[in-house]
Amino acid sequence: MSTVIESAETDGASGSPKPRKTLPAVTIRFAGDSGDGMQLAGTQFTDTSALLGNDISTLPDFPAEIRAPAGTLAGVSGYQIHFSSNDIFTPGDEVDALVAMNPAALRTNLKSVKIGGIVIVNEDSFSAVDLKKAQYTANPLEDGTLGRYRLVKVPIDKLNAAATADTGLGAKDTDRCKNMFALGLVYWLYGRPLDATLGYINKKFAKKPQVASANTKALQAGYNFGITTELFQEHYEVPKAKLASGLYRKITGNEAVALGMVAAAHLSGKELIYCSYPITPASDILHELSARKNFGVMTFQAEDEIAAMGAAIGVAFGGSLAATGTSGPGLALKGEAIGLAVMTELPVVIVNVQRGGPSTGLPTKTEQADLLQAMFGRNGECPVPILAATSASDCFSALIEAFTIATKYMTPVLFLSDGYIANGAEPWLVPDVDELPKIVIHHPTAANDEGGFMPYKRNEDGARPWALPGTPGLEHRIGGLEKQDVTGNVSYDPANHEHMIHLRAQKVAEIKPAGSAYLWNGPQSGDVLLVGWGSTYGAIRAAVQQLTEEGVSVASCQIRYLNPLPEQLGEMMKRFKHVLAPEMNLGQLRMLLRAKFLIDVQGLNKVRGQPFTISEITRGVHALLRGNLNGHMVSVNDGPAPQIEAINDEG
Repeated sequence: MSTVIESAETDGASGSPKPRKTLPAVTIRFAGDSGDGMQLAGTQFTDTSALLGNDISTLPDFPAEIRAPAGTLAGVSGYQIHFSSNDIFTPGDEVDALVAMNPAALRTNLKSVKIGGIVIVNEDSFSAVDLKKAQYTANPLEDGTLGRYRLVKVPIDKLNAAATADTGLGAKDTDRCKNMFALGLVYWLYGRPLDATLGYINKKFAKKPQVASANTKALQAGYNFGITTELFQEHYEVPKAKLASGLYRKITGNEAVALGMVAAAHLSGKELIYCSYPITPASDILHELSARKNFGVMTFQAEDEIAAMGAAIGVAFGGSLAATGTSGPGLALKGEAIGLAVMTELPVVIVNVQRGGPSTGLPTKTEQADLLQAMFGRNGECPVPILAATSASDCFSALIEAFTIATKYMTPVLFLSDGYIANGAEPWLVPDVDELPKIVIHHPTAANDEGGFMPYKRNEDGARPWALPGTPGLEHRIGGLEKQDVTGNVSYDPANHEHMIHLRAQKVAEIKPAGSAYLWNGPQSGDVLLVGWGSTYGAIRAAVQQLTEEGVSVASCQIRYLNPLPEQLGEMMKRFKHVLAPEMNLGQLRMLLRAKFLIDVQGLNKVRGQPFTISEITRGVHALLRGNLNGHMVSVNDGPAPQIEAINDEG
């Protein structure tokens, strides 16, 4: 990475200048025990970088075990942030600087650090007991293990204790501030101001002045340590990115989902009622919406997933915007009631934030393995439209599109996100609400047929009328039994059943996208087309950019509307010699594409609870072009299998 010396600052201790170098982009990872506050440190660094105008992409990495023993490998929590002066699409492949608060954090994250990268360790935590918990037989700070890196040993525990000694707090409470000391040090190292985090501390602990004082002192002490220590001979800055003009804010996928729902309610003139059972990693949607009562939003926390889906159907029948959210196992529980929404043809948006499975699986890790469940995970012929967001910010637009489709075609709609999108953050250009397309909803007020109201008489879009309960003359029955065409009466006639099956399937098959059906990047024909969906978008797009610079003829197509698939997709794939589908599963989109278009789509598959890196995709493309495929798949393998982690019993 090229650098340019911008200026020099004086070291307060020695008087020697410390040059400041400009870097185009940097990737940092904070890692420590689950109680070390690494998520908070990473979030604050992200917020500050966003305020400075950098483009950002983050990857919070939560431990799979809720209460793993302190200092163990299973309890390591990490937060990675890639901040840049250019457009970026991923949290970064290699880490430029790792902050490791204990031996376990070092052991689990060192493999991600680039050769020559900075490794800042809390040397106070490298006792014999801590080393044993991390399965070290020797101290890596002394045995040459870190010889290929720029090792910086900092006695963070001691320095933090000294900085907070006069606050009146006990040792246990002051020890909780050491994440602020580490954050202050990294702020100095990369030219970040303290103002935003100081404001956060004062607001967060307004009623606990001692705690606010301790965190403030720790943050400032870490920053000052960077200035005065001789452990660093230089520090860095990353200029602001050249983004399109407008108002920006940092946003996560779950926040964007919630705001998209609020916007949909505003655009339709309807009340939004969100019915949900808490489940990782979808719970934040419920948390976000519960704070939006002033925008005509109501939240209902159900006793289980089945009740949540049933309540959402009741909301839709009553005429409000209905939504529910869950993660993989919860979607399975909702399956029967989703079928009821299909049979009654009521508009409900179902958000599935995918996580590692099966069953409880890896609740804090990401995966894309619910596509076939979304397509077919209901009894009978039960088609449902499926949308998939490509990034955190895309969740906002995609949710509005989901409600547009649901209300226009009178059908439940499945919206797919995943843990990476849900928890990751990026800059979001806040849209002008007045420029967003309205969601036009029509409720009949009178029967237009001589024989009375016909609840299953369809319009040109194949949608039945959305009659509100209590409207005089529009009384009708709905339920899970098969309907007679037009009248909606219960029908056991085999011919009518087959007819209705075809009608519902045709309605879904003929749905027109309310937004972009896919995102294309690159030429219209060539050697390789990368076809993806969901959160693989960033890594695929960056890989296409890198491969193009290498001279490879490559393009990408990221599918947003998975059911129905884009009409022209088959013809577009035929223009390329090879089609490769990177997925965080064992080839579910690949299976669908091969079945529908009879094209030899090949797979690049990863199921490790982590998103794709750019290099994994570029290596896969080169292997494809060399003919080094293993059957019809390339399995990504970046070393030994990860440490086995205990099961998280969270629902």
